Amino acid sequence: MPFRTVLTTRLGLRFPVLVAPLGRGSTPEFLGSVAREGAFAFVALGHIPEAELRQTLSGYAAAAGGPDRFGVNLVLIADQMQRLETALDAGCRVVSLLRGDPARYARRAVDAGATVFWTVSGPDEAKRAADCGVDFIVAQGREAGGHLTGEAPLMTVLPAVIDAAQGIPVVAAGGIADGRGLAAALALGACGAWMGTRFVASVESGTHPGHKQAIVASGVSDLVETTLFDGGWPNSPHRVIANSTYRSWRAAGSPPNGSRPGEGEQIGSFPEGGAMLRYNVSTPWATMDGDWEAGPLYAGTSASLIPSIEPVGRILARIDAEAESALRTGVGYLDSAFAEERDGQ
Repeated sequence: MPFRTVLTTRLGLRFPVLVAPLGRGSTPEFLGSVAREGAFAFVALGHIPEAELRQTLSGYAAAAGGPDRFGVNLVLIADQMQRLETALDAGCRVVSLLRGDPARYARRAVDAGATVFWTVSGPDEAKRAADCGVDFIVAQGREAGGHLTGEAPLMTVLPAVIDAAQGIPVVAAGGIADGRGLAAALALGACGAWMGTRFVASVESGTHPGHKQAIVASGVSDLVETTLFDGGWPNSPHRVIANSTYRSWRAAGSPPNGSRPGEGEQIGSFPEGGAMLRYNVSTPWATMDGDWEAGPLYAGTSASLIPSIEPVGRILARIDAEAESALRTGVGYLDSAFAEERDGQ
């Protein structure tokens, strides 16, 4: 059943599903698959050298069916205005912002005719969204994988953000991997769901196959919140699957940065030729050489809901069917209660 929300209408989607940026896992092929199936994916720009950004965006646009069929994500821990200008000049018209002050980025993007999403930590930030010119708010629950900004579990933070949003539509993020989660988000007043972990474990994502398998094999107890993988993004909490790097660090007494086991050790090479060091922020990608398992295996608590690696189209179709079933079941409970009340009168 097609879910029509302000999100699907604004972006021309079949499903009210946004796919989080997956680092180097957001390949052109992956973004193209998501776009063709009727959802919408974002790509992080921070790891792309500025000199290569225009050409890289051109490849994404060709695969996705145009520069408006995928979104660009900017993490505002550094000045990102040049990257934003390049993306806008390349025709990108959907922008996602995280951390920092979004105001000047949002206003510049809106002036260029772009739609702006801002991932907020809670209701206090949501209150600022209207003044910043943001079109959609992403309310992140603490259950999320990757880098965390949400300050509370989703079932708490989502309604609080919606109440504070002054009418700006809100997308739910964190811990959602199936249609039941989407249905819950819609029932709480969200216009859609933002999912990452579920699509890391998709056939088409460019994430390392071992990372995908680790998600399928993981339960909640295998996941940890930490600031351990800080190379390139210090002091940022994130959720990962506990791996050899994490276990070695814990066994050594959790020493501080500069005294950790294997500090400065190369575990692989980046596509552009640079050394990837242990504790680097970058998630392992499909063609990574070296010790991919030692890198950060980002995953949210929703990993426990992911039984297998599947194609994007099958994932979206199942989410749609499960959401419809969950909502119809809820309506059925209400109908039964009303019938019992009538019969008892």
